[in-house]
Amino acid sequence: MFEGMTEKTASWLKADGNDSAIVVSSRVRLARNIQNMMYPARSSPEESENVREFVRTALEKASILNVGEFYKSEEISSLDRKFLIERHLISPEFFTDRLSRALYITDSEDTSVMVNEEDHLRIQALASGMDIQKAMSIAESIDHRLGDTLAYDYDSDYGFLTSCPTNCGTGMRASILIHLPGLVLTREIDKVIEQITKLGLAVRGFYGEGTEVLGNLFQISNQTTLGRTENDILESIQQITRQMIEHEENARKVLVRDAPDEIKDKIWRAYGILKHARVLTSEETMNLLSAVRLGMALGVLDMIPLTLLNEILVLAQPAHILKKYGTDLSSSERDAKRAELIRGKLAELK
Repeated sequence: MFEGMTEKTASWLKADGNDSAIVVSSRVRLARNIQNMMYPARSSPEESENVREFVRTALEKASILNVGEFYKSEEISSLDRKFLIERHLISPEFFTDRLSRALYITDSEDTSVMVNEEDHLRIQALASGMDIQKAMSIAESIDHRLGDTLAYDYDSDYGFLTSCPTNCGTGMRASILIHLPGLVLTREIDKVIEQITKLGLAVRGFYGEGTEVLGNLFQISNQTTLGRTENDILESIQQITRQMIEHEENARKVLVRDAPDEIKDKIWRAYGILKHARVLTSEETMNLLSAVRLGMALGVLDMIPLTLLNEILVLAQPAHILKKYGTDLSSSERDAKRAELIRGKLAELK
């Protein structure tokens, strides 16, 4: 299942959005529940199955199934679950032991809907670069079309009701995936994170909540969803992201001014290793890609399209390697195949 995805680049990885050199992607996720139905954590198997069928029917009535696929959770293997997490289409929590879950994904992978995760619906939209409004527009469109069939649980005082109180209100989490090697190398990152945390934003790792930071990629999202409008939250995210971009650009100028030879050496070494190594771990690859991405932004390198860097970033992850080269690979064999994949991708450049 999902083999076709290994051969194509998701739309949000095409690096055609605003500030794509620093902001990899923008995401909006909406949490919704259906009226008079027990929420997932307390629902019986029969109720969960009913919710799953209600959502499938709503997708069908809205003609959304014409541009995507609906998958029942029990049909998806353990490897495919990890694969979908790596493509940022589901949360790491989505495929725990709970039954009667489901997933809808559009062909372009810019939209996914998780059914019976923490809430009945988690509608997610992704856009390339700094384009949080586009992600919101996509998510809202799906939300409204499903809302024509499904009666959402809504309170006039508290807004959309959710399983976790921190999602109540708008039910919206907006986030950006941002590359901050300059702030990490100048050791300014902790100060910046402390500042934006005070402004009500959360900083997470590459795969979201509870995951570690890899390749100097940080996920920034709103913490509060109650008492604010969607536009207020989006404007706040955009404003703070613009400030972070400015901080990152200033940090990069400091690096070029104070340690030009060391930075160039780091970038060229990273490119050389990626191009010629015979064994590469996942973590090492992420760090090397980060250095090369920085080199492209600084003009030290000019031969690698950002789209290709984004593509390698996803394709080099463990589950992607196993799907492409075989599930019986050992860890060392997987590292060798990862190096082979990257050498092949870079060899295609002229």
